[in-house]
Amino acid sequence: MNTRDWPIRSKLTALVVVPVTALLALWIFATTLTFGPALDLLAARTLLYDLGRPGETVVAELQRERRLSVIQLSGTAELPGLAEQRQRTDRAVAELLRRIAGDDLRDAAGDLLDTRLDQLVVALDALPAGRGFIDRRQVDRAGAVGLYSGMITSAFQAFAAMAALPDPELNRQALAVTALGRSRELLGQADALLAGAFVSGRFAEGEHGQFVQAVANHRYLVESAVADLPPAERAAYQRLTEQEAFGRLRTLLDTAVAASGRSRPTVAPETWVASYDRVQQAMREYELNQADGLADRSVPTAVRILVRLAAAGLLGLVAVVVAVVVALRVGRSLAHRLTEVRTAALETADRRLPDVVARLRRGEQVDVAREAPPLEYGADEIGQVGRAFTEVQRTAVQAAVDEVTLRRGLNEVFLNIARRSQGLVHRQLALLDRMERRTEDPDELAELFRVDHLATRLRRHAEGLVILAGSAPGRGWRQPVAVVDLIRGAISEVESYDRVDIATVAPAGTSGRAVGDVMHLLAELIENATAFSPPDTRVEVSGHHVANGYAVEVSDRGLGMSPAALEDANRRLARSPEFDPTETARLGLFVVARLAARHGVRVRLRPSDTSGLTAVVLIPPDLVTEEPALPVDQDAGTAVNPVRRKTVPRPRAARPPVTAPSAPVAVAPGAAPALPAPAEVLGEIDGLPRRVRRAASPGVTAPGGRPAADRTPAPASGVDGPTVRQPAVGTATPRSPDEARRFMAALQAGTARGRLAAGGAPSAAGPGTQTETPTTTERDA
Repeated sequence: MNTRDWPIRSKLTALVVVPVTALLALWIFATTLTFGPALDLLAARTLLYDLGRPGETVVAELQRERRLSVIQLSGTAELPGLAEQRQRTDRAVAELLRRIAGDDLRDAAGDLLDTRLDQLVVALDALPAGRGFIDRRQVDRAGAVGLYSGMITSAFQAFAAMAALPDPELNRQALAVTALGRSRELLGQADALLAGAFVSGRFAEGEHGQFVQAVANHRYLVESAVADLPPAERAAYQRLTEQEAFGRLRTLLDTAVAASGRSRPTVAPETWVASYDRVQQAMREYELNQADGLADRSVPTAVRILVRLAAAGLLGLVAVVVAVVVALRVGRSLAHRLTEVRTAALETADRRLPDVVARLRRGEQVDVAREAPPLEYGADEIGQVGRAFTEVQRTAVQAAVDEVTLRRGLNEVFLNIARRSQGLVHRQLALLDRMERRTEDPDELAELFRVDHLATRLRRHAEGLVILAGSAPGRGWRQPVAVVDLIRGAISEVESYDRVDIATVAPAGTSGRAVGDVMHLLAELIENATAFSPPDTRVEVSGHHVANGYAVEVSDRGLGMSPAALEDANRRLARSPEFDPTETARLGLFVVARLAARHGVRVRLRPSDTSGLTAVVLIPPDLVTEEPALPVDQDAGTAVNPVRRKTVPRPRAARPPVTAPSAPVAVAPGAAPALPAPAEVLGEIDGLPRRVRRAASPGVTAPGGRPAADRTPAPASGVDGPTVRQPAVGTATPRSPDEARRFMAALQAGTARGRLAAGGAPSAAGPGTQTETPTTTERDA
């Protein structure tokens, strides 16, 4: 039986139950051994009155009937007294059989006595048949003596079985009284033989020998029985035998024994009968008195035994109860103390230690001694375990303090590096602004655009580090920005922006405080969609109003994700997890989850209708506003091309190898993007729009005069996504250098006019203007 995994309470119970059960079993056994003899002593009185006295009466009546039956067999006439004696015998036998059949006698009798009683009943049942043999004279005098003697012997055997008392003195006295009764029976046999000899005038063949043997056995039993009597009873018997009748009977017996077997008995019948009847009656009375004395003495003895038994049983029961109570109290105390240790351990593991870690991460100071108080559970082994656990608890809390301090230091390092990188990127963008203003060569301008795009993506990487460090990026907007401009700004921060199509976007605006974070969030999701989808597929972005906000969907046509991976990704996106440095392949999920949790935005991935995945970004209603009005062209006095609210997919036209067709369109969230004229929308070349002259609009410029859209960084290629995809490789159609120069010159001129307008009219910055507040680290950089 394996008890290793038992609860401690079960083990303690087993330790208590086994010895207590053994002690209880011993107590029951000892009580039974003592209680049984006491019951036997109490049953002795029942045996005496239900078997002893009725049995002795049957024996006396059988002895008289035997004597009369021998006398009748010795003569020729019927004895008138024999029939009357038989009636007295039958009444005595009937009473004895009634007592034997009763429950009281059978319940008090043991196994041996039950057997002897059954034998006595069988012997008495043969009495009518024996009487028939006697009446028909089919049996001689010796046979008649043997018939009645057998019945009387069965009765004395039953009497001997009664003498099984637990008290040795009482039992020896009972056996002595029974022996005296048997000696009296032998004397009765001698009387029956003499009675027959008196009637017939002589002993029959063999009767004298039986007479001599009966007398010898009588004297032997008397001598041995008297020796076993207690002194007082022995003295009483000695006084009894000193009577004249006993002396005369002894003389008559000696005379009859000395006579010849063939001669007439030499004793007078009248003298013998008188002496024998007096001795027989005296011995019978003595035996009955001794039996009554035994019964009277057995009751006090039984009471004394029961008193001792009660005292011993009570003491044993008290010992058992004390053992049980002590074992239960000790076991309960041990179990309670161990439960307290377990509760303290679970409380530390489940509540105290996580609470300490959470407070440390919030920047609170933690007192290790207060958070890990000593556990006092005594000086025994349990107390030692409690003190050892206190040390373990303090070590765990101190380790948590050190770990959180280390992580806080790492976050500070991340933040410091990110702020410095942001400062360098801002300076690089400002330098690119100045270089772009001075550049007139289309080829150089295209290269500058590429460097500008790389710097924008690098800025997004720096912002990612700031977000992972637990801080907020420096960029922000004061006024709402149109969702379509926000989507375009996010696309401009993606490396493979030329594979992204903007589908139908319902008019709406986004609160300025969330523009930067939502743009970053969308850029991360679009970057994933382009990086982890086949290079010959398109990524589609759409937006529409829903019942609980505004939904932006980013759909790709990749291989998708398994249900388990999809569920795990959605679980990570549904909450803002702690940054785990071991999850280097899931940095994008951390950034998206942090940005979404900051503004209550919900992000969920689901399978697309065709293939791949769709990332649904649900912007809450409190961040959704009316779409801002279109900026007005200061020169023309009309609104900028209204078709900007719906982007037309760019045709894959031929591109000259000497230009930079992949340069992004400079669009700022909240600003009117430089869209091609209506004629160019219908037939734009390679998707490169021509900039048109317009006045500075609210939200168009940023520090350094650059379009705000160019200030957003791009995510790193290969950040987490649903499937593994390859970046697209576009096809290029050569065109003449003059055409390329003309288009690039127009683009450069438009950019220069926009920067000049922004630099010359600083007050034009209005709704939607982006603000970037460099941190101390940025200024230091």
